[in-house]
Amino acid sequence: MALLTCMACAQKNEKHYDSPVGYNFNQPERKILPGMLQEVSGITFAEGNNHILYAQQDEDGRLFYLNLRNMDVQSVKFAGAGDYEDLAISDQNVVMLRSDGTFYTFPQQTSYQKEIPAIKTDKLLPKGEYESLASAPGSQQLYVLCKQCHIDRKTESTTGYSLEVNPDGTLSRQGSFSISNKEISKFVDLKGKAFRPSALTKNKKSDEWYVLSSINKLLVITDAHWKVKAAYPLNPKLFNQPEGIAFDQNNNLYISNEAGNKSDATLLKFIYEK
Repeated sequence: MALLTCMACAQKNEKHYDSPVGYNFNQPERKILPGMLQEVSGITFAEGNNHILYAQQDEDGRLFYLNLRNMDVQSVKFAGAGDYEDLAISDQNVVMLRSDGTFYTFPQQTSYQKEIPAIKTDKLLPKGEYESLASAPGSQQLYVLCKQCHIDRKTESTTGYSLEVNPDGTLSRQGSFSISNKEISKFVDLKGKAFRPSALTKNKKSDEWYVLSSINKLLVITDAHWKVKAAYPLNPKLFNQPEGIAFDQNNNLYISNEAGNKSDATLLKFIYEK
């Protein structure tokens, strides 16, 4: 009886975390990622394919593609070692983001070769640290967010830039935007810290941006124009180091965690419920 009482108390005291509409962040499907993806830093899906997850890890210039049916993983080399942080697929092009704001672009259909040449675009963005890249479905537009940039030091906002993939594979900058830290603070207490995004994706069904922060342990949702609509604290037991976020074609949400000192890299799937 005493044991049952203790178990009941533990369940009662377990903190419940609020979730975005359509998802339950307290009950994910959890998978351990293969060893070569222990430092996974970005994930995405190709249009029309729910079974192959494109991924990168932040030490090696390789694109990984993970078969979610059997967890088999293969890779292709596109550049040398470096701090690669996110990726996106735009108009049949794979675009990889290095943390210093350098981009590598190559055609999606060549990604299953052993090694491919990539078009490098640098000096496009102000000096800073970047970890978030996403495409807008049905367009050639890309969006990138500062994690820590000089331009934001004396402001209460996080700056982002819109980009376009050119026919030759290079990128060009189109404009800029920002996410207000004050707006985030209306929903959660940032405890005096700046908002530091680690991943970004577009919810095509709701036309909302989902912005993930590993440092803040937070998911921020904005409208199509980057106005903050909601913010959700993340359970550190599930989200030990969330660095990747993506939706599949059925609007199921995936978040990947890098491995910690005492844990494996994980992939969390949150089933969309209408």
